[in-house]
Amino acid sequence: MAVRSSTRNPWFTVLLIVAAASVWGYNQLHPAAPQTKVGRPASEKSAAYEVHRSCTLVKTPRNDGDSFLIRLPTGREAEFRLYFVDTPESAFKTYNSGATNHERIRQQAADLGHITPEQVVEIGKVGKRYTLELLINRPFTIYTCWDSPFNDNRYHAHVEVPFDTSTRWLDEILVERGLARIKTKPADLPDGTPAAEHLSDLRQLERAAKQAKQGVWSFQTK
Repeated sequence: MAVRSSTRNPWFTVLLIVAAASVWGYNQLHPAAPQTKVGRPASEKSAAYEVHRSCTLVKTPRNDGDSFLIRLPTGREAEFRLYFVDTPESAFKTYNSGATNHERIRQQAADLGHITPEQVVEIGKVGKRYTLELLINRPFTIYTCWDSPFNDNRYHAHVEVPFDTSTRWLDEILVERGLARIKTKPADLPDGTPAAEHLSDLRQLERAAKQAKQGVWSFQTK
């Protein structure tokens, strides 16, 4: 038996080498598809953010100019709130607890050029209508890390919307049109732009909106 085994082993080794060479040669001629994301999938990771493309707006009375209910491509629905900006209240409200949003409206009035509470609500309606019309027209992309600072099931997000022939951040558009004050939590952008740099860009857009008397700044008399 030992003699027979010694005569087989060299041939067995040769066969293994031939088989391995064949597999290697096939892989060189027919390489496996690269493990990269093709076609910008609906959900992916981007630095600190989870990315959801092709999102759609869900109609609900709770939607406002800076917070809205969104349906993700997976079918999940969640309420998101913009980083950086706060749109004016679109109505005077009294809640079941007896509390109101009147003090918040007064704060917004002071930040937006010391206008009247009624003017705040007027521009709040415009901002709400503008945002919701923008989101309802075409699918958009959100970037979120699912932080809910007030534990109210509203999550911060950067929202990227189709605009003209490109895409833009929704918070930029709102400030540019005088429909929001620069307020709430800042955060680095998904493309790596530091929060401080984006905040500086928003301040510049706000100055231009004031000079052009866009949106809320049209109420200023000086």
